[in-house]
Amino acid sequence: MKVLIIIPAYNEEENILKTYSSIMEYNKKHNTNYDAIVINDGSKDKTEEILVNNKINHIKLVQNLGIGGAVQTGYKYAFNHDYDIAIQFDGDGQHDVNYVKDIIKPIEDGKANMVIGSRFIKDDVSEFKSTKMRRMGINLISFFIKLKTKKKIYDTTSGFRAVDKNVIELFTTDYPMEYPEPISSVNVLLKGYKIDEVAVEMKPRTGGVSSISKFKNIYYMINVILSIIIMKGKRK
Repeated sequence: MKVLIIIPAYNEEENILKTYSSIMEYNKKHNTNYDAIVINDGSKDKTEEILVNNKINHIKLVQNLGIGGAVQTGYKYAFNHDYDIAIQFDGDGQHDVNYVKDIIKPIEDGKANMVIGSRFIKDDVSEFKSTKMRRMGINLISFFIKLKTKKKIYDTTSGFRAVDKNVIELFTTDYPMEYPEPISSVNVLLKGYKIDEVAVEMKPRTGGVSSISKFKNIYYMINVILSIIIMKGKRK
C-alpha cells in the first residue's frame, strides 16, 4: 500500500528537520517506503528556510490556516496522488515513527477505516500523558463521543492517526477547521466507518512552545463538547 505521512508544521524550526529525518532514517533501516510531506502552515520563523535548504517535500501555505486547514491540505494531496493510507504526524517531535506500522495494520487487515494512536489504552506504553487538566478534558470529551456515537474513544485529541482511502476522500471535502481530531472522529463514526485505537508512546514536545494554555484548555473542552452535541446524525 502507498503510505503518506502528513506533517503539519507551524513555527517548528527547532523540530521539523529532526522529525522528517526520523522518518527517512526509519525507511532506510527497515526497508520501508513511507512518503512524507510537510505542510508549512504560514510559519513566521525559519521553518520554510529549513525545508527548502534540506530539499524536504512540502507545501507552503501563504497564511496560517490552523491545524484543521493544514491537515486537510495534506489529505487533499494524498487523495490527488492516490495514496492508500494517510497518517497525521505532529512536527514537534512527540510522535514516534516506530509505531506507524502498528497504526496502519488494522487498516491493512481490513478491520478499521481510521486508527488512532492512543496514550490511554495501555498504561505502560506511554509515560507522557499530558497534563492532569487536559486528561480530565479528554475523559469528558470521550464520554460525550460515546454518548453521541456509542463508540468509546480513549485518546480523543491524539494527532497521531491513520486513515484509509475512503476517509481520505471524505476529509478532502469534509474536515473541521476547529477541534479537528475529536470532531472528525465523530463524523467518521456517524458516516458508518470503523475506528480502532492502538497503544503508542508519545513524548513531550522537544522544542518550541505549545499554543495551548490552561485557559484555552477549558475553552477547547467546552466548545468541543458543544460541537459534538449539536452534530447531526446518528451512527449508522
